[in-house]
Amino acid sequence: MAGQHDGGLYPYRIRGRERSGLVVWVNGTDGSDDRVLTEPGTDGPRVPIFVTGRQATARLRRGGLALETPEYHTLELERVQHWLADPARRRPPWGEVLCAWNFFEDLARGLSPESGTAVADLLPAQGPVHDSAYHAIFEAPPDRRWTPAEQRAVIDLLTAGTALWNTCPIVRNPRW
Repeated sequence: MAGQHDGGLYPYRIRGRERSGLVVWVNGTDGSDDRVLTEPGTDGPRVPIFVTGRQATARLRRGGLALETPEYHTLELERVQHWLADPARRRPPWGEVLCAWNFFEDLARGLSPESGTAVADLLPAQGPVHDSAYHAIFEAPPDRRWTPAEQRAVIDLLTAGTALWNTCPIVRNPRW
């Protein structure tokens, strides 16, 4: 059932253009091992997706697990996708970019739990330019801009992450 889950479990709603649903986020011992909950499938891990928090709570309870809280945060991925459609003319939705970046890393980690380099396996390799771009998100005053290299790195990562979310194996309302 539902993969490794040694940390707290939290509901997290994703609203994207192609795929939406409530996933379960696993809080690891430090930020580098947070991940999206997965369950084994015949072709590898699958992400359980729920319509409501109540469904997630009931399904997890059947598996002997419990959410830390019934309340959930929402990633408005559609806002990120809107920006990605024309980043030269639109301002990035800073908060949603940060949430999407973190979600995509956690999704990649969940889909490759046995790999210590899961993010690098499923998302573009990250380096100093990514670190700089990520740091800039936290200091995003209205006039802040990424360098062209930082913006390209962010666009590449978010585009790959969106594709990963839209194509990763899922199971809707699993019956553990």
